[in-house]
Amino acid sequence: MLSALGSLDSSWKYLLASQSGIKLHQPFAELKAFPLALIGEQPANLKNLIDLVVKDALQDAGLVPPLPDCGVVIGSSRSQQGEWEKLAQQIYDPPQPPLNKGGLSIQSTRIKEGLSNWLETLPHMGAIATARQIGSTAPVLAPMAACATGIWAIAQGFELIKTGQCQRVIAGAVEAPITPLTLAGFEQMGALAKTGCYPFDRYREGLVLGEGAAVFVLESAELAQQRGASIYGEILGFGLTSDAYHISAPELGGKSAIAAVKQCLKRSHLSPSEIDYIHTHGTSTQLNDQNEANLINYLFPQGVPVSSTKGSTGHTLGASGALGVAFCLMALKHQILPPCVGLKEPEFDLDLVKVPRPGNIRKILCFSFGFGGQNAVIALGKPCPSSIAWVINQTGSMSTL
Repeated sequence: MLSALGSLDSSWKYLLASQSGIKLHQPFAELKAFPLALIGEQPANLKNLIDLVVKDALQDAGLVPPLPDCGVVIGSSRSQQGEWEKLAQQIYDPPQPPLNKGGLSIQSTRIKEGLSNWLETLPHMGAIATARQIGSTAPVLAPMAACATGIWAIAQGFELIKTGQCQRVIAGAVEAPITPLTLAGFEQMGALAKTGCYPFDRYREGLVLGEGAAVFVLESAELAQQRGASIYGEILGFGLTSDAYHISAPELGGKSAIAAVKQCLKRSHLSPSEIDYIHTHGTSTQLNDQNEANLINYLFPQGVPVSSTKGSTGHTLGASGALGVAFCLMALKHQILPPCVGLKEPEFDLDLVKVPRPGNIRKILCFSFGFGGQNAVIALGKPCPSSIAWVINQTGSMSTL
C-alpha cells in the first residue's frame, strides 16, 4: 500500500497518531490551491504506482515472477486520465514553437509521440501492465466502479478463486486522480473541502482528493497453508448493488446500500451483532455521511464502533476501498481500531472511534459507496488456520515512490 502518509506501516503509524497527509497544494498554475493528499510534491504517475506496489506485494508474499497461473484484478476509477489531459492540452491548446530540422514543430513532434503510445493509456492498461510485470497468462480484469472500485476488484479476485479459475490472484486498486479536470469537476459540484477532511463532523466541508494504491495477494486457504504463507485475514463475503437512481447523489433512503450490507452479511454467514468494527466510506460530504450514518443506525441498532480514515489519506476515489481493506487488516493484526481523524464535533449518534481503541476484533465490514449508486461492502475476519476459506495473505508495503 502507498498513500500520502507513506507505506502501509508508516500510514498505519501516522493514522494511529491521528496525523494527516493532507496539505494545501497548487499543482496546476491555472487552478487555485486546494487541500490535497499527494504522495509527493507533484501529482503521481499511475504506472509508477502500479509497478511499485505490485513489486513490493510480491516480495512481501514471498513470490517470484513469472507467475503464469496468477489472476490479475487491478481497478482504477480514473486510470490514465491525467495522461489524456496532457495530450489533449497539447492538441487543442498548442503554443507556437520553432520548427525542428524535419520541418515539424517541436509541439507536433510531441503530439505524434503521445499518440504513438496512446494504447498504453487505455483504462484497462493498469491491469495489463500488472500481468506483464508478473508474467501472468491467467484471467486479467480491470474493474471501474467509481469509488467502489477497490472493493469490487477484491470481490472479483475472490470469485476467481471460489469458482476454481485460479488458486491465486493479485487484486487491488490504484488511483492518481490529481488532474485539472478532476479538480475542476469536483469544484463545480461544490464537493471539495476548503481546509480539510472532517468525516461525520457537524462542520464538515466536503471531500479532499488523495492519491493511493493498495494491492493484495489472494490465495485459497489450501494453497496459503501449503506454502506456509503469512496470512493477514480471511475474506468472508461481499455485497455489490446499484442504486439506478442518479449520476452522483445517493438514493434517498439508502435502499440499495442497505441491500448491499445485508447481501454481504448473508454471504458471510454473519449477523449484525457479530460485527466488531465498520470502516466507513466517510467522505466528509453532506449527503454521504448523513446517508451512511442512517444506514448504520438502521442495520446496527445495538451499536458498533465506526471510523473513516479519509481524514488522514484523503479520498483516493477508486482506490479508497482497497486502502480501507488494508487498514482493516491492520486492525485485525494489531487488535486496534483506527481513529476518525479530523472529527471534532460529531453530528451523528454513532459510536465513532475518536482515538485508537484496543479491543477483541474478529469480524469487520468495510464500506464503499460510489457515484452512480455503486455500493460495495466486504466482510473480513481474523485468519482461522483450520478453515478452508479464501484468504488474503498480503497487504503490500513500501517506503519510497
